[in-house]
Amino acid sequence: MTGVLFVFILVVVVLAIQLMQAQKDFKAQTDDLSEQIENSSKAETIRKDMLDEIRDQLESQGIEVVVAQNGSVISIPNDSLGFDRGSYEIKEQYKDESLAIGKVIATAIEQHNGAKFLDTVFVEGHTDNANYEGLEGTGNWGLSTFRAISLWKLWEDDLPSNEQLAKMQGPDGNPLFSVSGYGETRPMNDDQSTDAGAAANRRIDIRFTIMRADSDQLKEIEREVTER
Repeated sequence: MTGVLFVFILVVVVLAIQLMQAQKDFKAQTDDLSEQIENSSKAETIRKDMLDEIRDQLESQGIEVVVAQNGSVISIPNDSLGFDRGSYEIKEQYKDESLAIGKVIATAIEQHNGAKFLDTVFVEGHTDNANYEGLEGTGNWGLSTFRAISLWKLWEDDLPSNEQLAKMQGPDGNPLFSVSGYGETRPMNDDQSTDAGAAANRRIDIRFTIMRADSDQLKEIEREVTER
């Protein structure tokens, strides 16, 4: 009888230890997730403040940009880039303005410690809906990509070393900036029947994405809560 009681007590102790460990692991998961959610909320605020500051700083220099898509995108209009239809060249008279934009972005990211909270910053090229057949058949997609590359190369070649966007890294140690193109698929202005309407879509968007809470971890915690 004493042996059976000892085994029973031992089983109870083991189960209690396992339960305590499970509770400890669960608390660690929820604490980590709470921190991620708090950081995501903080990142939203920092991004908004940063983009508003970029816009205001550029406006003070006479350069107009638009904060779009719920405060996640700086849209650089064609007036600051001078893209002709079917061209990805930033003309000489627009280069100072384009460089000023890069400098202000670099300064804002540094001042707000943005690299800690940002996931990726996309330099996105866009075209109007005029059919383009150059660049070895890549069409408007290729044209938009080369527009983004043109701006990026200008920044890479001509910005001072202390304002080099190419040197910035995200929290994972990878380059913070990425370059892409979307052709005519994401128009800012649907009416492209006039030169002004079409020109509005020849633009570069700078999209700032932020670190988010781990969705897999969210699902795992939700599953554990459901099973309790």
